[in-house]
Amino acid sequence: MILIADGGSTKCDWILLDDEGEVVTKTRTKGLNPAVFKPHILKSRLQENDALKQIIPKVSRVDFYGAGCGTPTPIKNLKGILEDYFNNAEVNVEEDMVAAALAATTEPGIVCILGTGSNSCFFDGKKVHMEVESLGYVLMDEASGNYFGKRLIRDYYYKTMGIDMSKEFAKRYDLSADCIKRNVYKEENPNTYLASFAEFIFTAQERNGYFYKLIYEGMEKFIERRVMCYKQAQNVPIHFIGSIAFFSEDIIRDVAKRYHLNIGNVIRRPIDGLISHYKKNVLKVK
Repeated sequence: MILIADGGSTKCDWILLDDEGEVVTKTRTKGLNPAVFKPHILKSRLQENDALKQIIPKVSRVDFYGAGCGTPTPIKNLKGILEDYFNNAEVNVEEDMVAAALAATTEPGIVCILGTGSNSCFFDGKKVHMEVESLGYVLMDEASGNYFGKRLIRDYYYKTMGIDMSKEFAKRYDLSADCIKRNVYKEENPNTYLASFAEFIFTAQERNGYFYKLIYEGMEKFIERRVMCYKQAQNVPIHFIGSIAFFSEDIIRDVAKRYHLNIGNVIRRPIDGLISHYKKNVLKVK
């Protein structure tokens, strides 16, 4: 049986498919980004999931698509950990952009990820092509969860959020300077911590012009830097993957009009599209 995984920094979805393409097991672990988490954390996050333990004897192949899997060293590290855990399986590790492309389309297009982090590629129908290499949450990641989390914290401290919104924000999170600085500068995984604040944008009691402006400006930066860099941008559909994209679809479409872009599919979780791809193209189930 084939076990496919779509992993980010926050969470990782796992699907075990039988030879007919039917879902045998569906589970989720914490994020498994090998560029962010140390090996012992990756191992512990695998081991704490009972559903994965139970299917080890059934798994003959693992196809892992993940954030942080775009360069040789983290790929090698994660591949070794997965091979040790699923000790009877062939293991393949590729970056999350590949999963996003396969889930979004079978035709040429630009595929964008907007989740905890952000990224983009041009998909020619078979392979992904990256115009700009991602340098992660500190230097890039426009319009991602951690981008919006940082913006919210800054706006709160600079007092540009609005009084009522600031009060609600402060009730929801520990915004003391000590807590924020400890999590950002001393604790592990500051990108995931920062991204956790982005939930406020979509769950606040009042949705107003502040949130629209916040998201619009982030999407504008992302499109300028991570979409318009592709010469094909105005000639192919632009697909979006991830929770931030899913909950911001209306604003993404507003921004896209300015650039004369054609928005294609907007998908919250690529794992569902991957199941369809594997049925049709890997298992070749009729």
